[in-house]
Amino acid sequence: MNNSKVFTVLALLLIFIFSNAFTQTTGKISGRVIDKDTGDPLVGSNIIIEGTQMGAASDMKGHFFIINVPPGTYNVIARMIGYGVVKIENVRVSVNSTTNLLFELSPQVIEGEVITVSADQVTIKKDQTSSIRNISSDEIEILPVENIDQIVQLQPGVVGSHFRGGRSSESSYMIDGVVVTESFSHTSKMIEVTTDAVEDMEVITGTFNAEYGKAMSGIVNVITKEGSNELHGSAAINMGNYITSHDEKFPGLENSDVRIQDYTFSLSGPVIKNYLHFLIDSRYKKDRGHLKGITRFNVNDYSDFRNYPDGNWVSEANGDNSYVDMDHSEDIYFMGKLTAKPTTNLKASLMFNFNESDYQGYNHQYFYNPYGIPEGHNQSNMAVFSVNHSLSRKAFHVLKLSYTNYEHGNYVYENPLDSRYVHDQYSSITGQWFSTGGNQKGHTIRTEKKYGFKYDLTWQINNNHSIKTGVDLEQIELNQQWSLIRNKYEGTDLEAEFVIDSLTNKRIYPYYEPEVRADSTTYSDIYLKKPLQFATYIQDKMEFDNMVVNLGVRLDYFDPNTVYPTDWRNPANQDYFEDKSRMSEYPDVDPTYYVSPRLGLSYKLGEYALLRFSYGHFLQIPPLNYYYQNNTFRITELGMVGNPQLEPQKTVSYETGLWLQLAQNMNLEVAVFYRDIYELLSSRIVYTYSQIRYGLFDNKDYGNVRGLELKYNFISGGLSLNANYSLQYTRGVADNPEFAFNRAGNDMDPVNKLIPLEWDQRHTLNITVGYNTNRYGGSLLCTFSSGMPYSWSPITESPLALINLLPNNERRPSKFNIDLRAHYNLMTIGGVRVKATLLTYNLLDRLNEEWVNQTTGRAYTAVIRPIDINTYRSNFSEYEDIVQNPAMFSSPRSVKVGLEFQF
Repeated sequence: MNNSKVFTVLALLLIFIFSNAFTQTTGKISGRVIDKDTGDPLVGSNIIIEGTQMGAASDMKGHFFIINVPPGTYNVIARMIGYGVVKIENVRVSVNSTTNLLFELSPQVIEGEVITVSADQVTIKKDQTSSIRNISSDEIEILPVENIDQIVQLQPGVVGSHFRGGRSSESSYMIDGVVVTESFSHTSKMIEVTTDAVEDMEVITGTFNAEYGKAMSGIVNVITKEGSNELHGSAAINMGNYITSHDEKFPGLENSDVRIQDYTFSLSGPVIKNYLHFLIDSRYKKDRGHLKGITRFNVNDYSDFRNYPDGNWVSEANGDNSYVDMDHSEDIYFMGKLTAKPTTNLKASLMFNFNESDYQGYNHQYFYNPYGIPEGHNQSNMAVFSVNHSLSRKAFHVLKLSYTNYEHGNYVYENPLDSRYVHDQYSSITGQWFSTGGNQKGHTIRTEKKYGFKYDLTWQINNNHSIKTGVDLEQIELNQQWSLIRNKYEGTDLEAEFVIDSLTNKRIYPYYEPEVRADSTTYSDIYLKKPLQFATYIQDKMEFDNMVVNLGVRLDYFDPNTVYPTDWRNPANQDYFEDKSRMSEYPDVDPTYYVSPRLGLSYKLGEYALLRFSYGHFLQIPPLNYYYQNNTFRITELGMVGNPQLEPQKTVSYETGLWLQLAQNMNLEVAVFYRDIYELLSSRIVYTYSQIRYGLFDNKDYGNVRGLELKYNFISGGLSLNANYSLQYTRGVADNPEFAFNRAGNDMDPVNKLIPLEWDQRHTLNITVGYNTNRYGGSLLCTFSSGMPYSWSPITESPLALINLLPNNERRPSKFNIDLRAHYNLMTIGGVRVKATLLTYNLLDRLNEEWVNQTTGRAYTAVIRPIDINTYRSNFSEYEDIVQNPAMFSSPRSVKVGLEFQF
């Protein structure tokens, strides 16, 4: 990056460094204290959050506010001389929300009497101007879930990883206000925490305030727990298995196996009481999965099923025919947090996270050669240092420094020159479809380092105005090393030579040595890029008795810090011309600036209803892969090239909603929304001067989404019922950025009208019913979803095969699932509570169809013609085996039992 760009960013940083905020980890309590008999305001009342040193005094109009309150459930007490004490219990404070309380004090009659009431849900919801769902640690504990993603997917408007119809790359995940979504594809999290470490979760599926960026569709902000003055700990041992009656679909599963191991441990408490606290949380989980393969072939077995005149086939099947796990995973999570509170107005914390994950996804073609496919490997660590300082009762500021190191690998062997890679001839498919040898040669190792800086300030000017303004600076180092492993002897006469081992009768290719080609070839894409992102915003939250207004604006800056070719018809100068106008030069890419206005309104209708409206522009840079892919710009026929000049994608969103309190513990929420999505990432065909076609990413796609969401909650004693329903219409012209290019490359007509996108799930229903007591408890989660689109295509003999059918023209079958969670407190020994737990997914063992055959619209089936059977050549499988792919179904029933120890 040149010096002028550095000075630009530093200048912006200095302008904002003393007046900026990204306060995404605390909430606020505000309200009024009045005389219950006369309704007059009470001046000088003391309001205290029980068990803390946080509090306030009411002003001339009886108003008060307490800012910088960590998420949690509190009791709030109001006192005044001559009046009885009032305590409001179970006051829930959520991140970035205001909880409004009304204290009605009566003249004191009995000395020492405390009047206790429960928090009113209307006062808690009053400041919600869009679809924001806050999930507390208490709510998470009773749900049949094990990770953050499962919780998010239970929220209305969320379909898998898609928020309100957006692509999976359009959402952003944060931990304690620090973005943890990786930048390469923007679909995975670099760091995850366990549900045991979560104090509060904020899931925003609608419009979001100006303080949030790097997303167009959804925000997930996870607030972690802190240690306290009391020592708390827990440990759990869980074992499980897949117990199914569908043995014919999932071969190799044994009901007596232990295929799931899950161990957790957490500990928190004081280092120095009142001043320094710690928290440790960890988890180890190993899941061998439910999909297996059979080792009929080793990777160095050779097969030839071509129709030779003598009809003899060659098939070196030297495997031991044992079952091998093909969809396994092994995960480690660790979080450590130190929190220091040297004074009442100063808090500092240091958090460290470590994740490690090894996993493999099922590949049906390698069912008989399971050791030929790669595994995924992720390792990451993150350190966050935060200082929270209260300047006065009206203002506080926060400094956050963060460092994240994320490493991702996908390969058969970590060393690309490993001698266990074998000759490509072993991978030959000569009529058998299934792999009978060889290993895949794609090899990826990618690291992403992020250095983050935030300086935060919140200023409660008065009872009606809370100003936030913020700065976020992020330097990224993206080191991508992708290669397709090649043979050193490729292209020589020696490449295809082989010998037959006289003892084993095996075919051996002596002239094979793996090598990695230079980045100047199309077999490698190796680069180190250092893009820079900067953002600032200003926002005013205006809170009145019956109305709340959120008004803000956000500025984002992005510098890809790379170059681009001036002529896309000759981007790598592979064609030479005397005319220099046809030869590319490589200037620096100009940074992009973009501004996003946001508006949200909430209006109180009477005592038990709230009406809201929100509008906003949400801009997001595309994932970095699409800027830098094929960074040397070398062109091959139908290859893809990244575009360093991509523009931000843009969503304009509108939402209106109504929240109703139907009874004391019953409420209903209704929301309708519409989203226009412009300048979506797409691709197009470009012809070089020598008429070679290739794909170039650009911004030309469009989509829109409209929908209705209903959310119902009921709580009575130990009984709880939560239900939500989403009706959604998602339309666009492309399912993914490569969509248009792939159709053009296959000589198919472009899609020139809006079609349902492949995640257009029309109906989604989630119902959770729970009953919990001090001794035992349980909850059932029932989910229903209508079928998503798929592209139906007829067999070639059908007259319909001559018709140019649009993609996503039919729908898969609907899905229904029930999950169960239960616990029973067995005993208490020496202050340690022992609890038995049960967690069951897919309780009814349903075969929900995740994917379907394109000609039948059902899983595990196909239109099989005589010619298919007659031309299929194999001595170990039938043609039907190709069709019967167990991965087309969801996971069968899994049952996990455990013991948990708490103190």
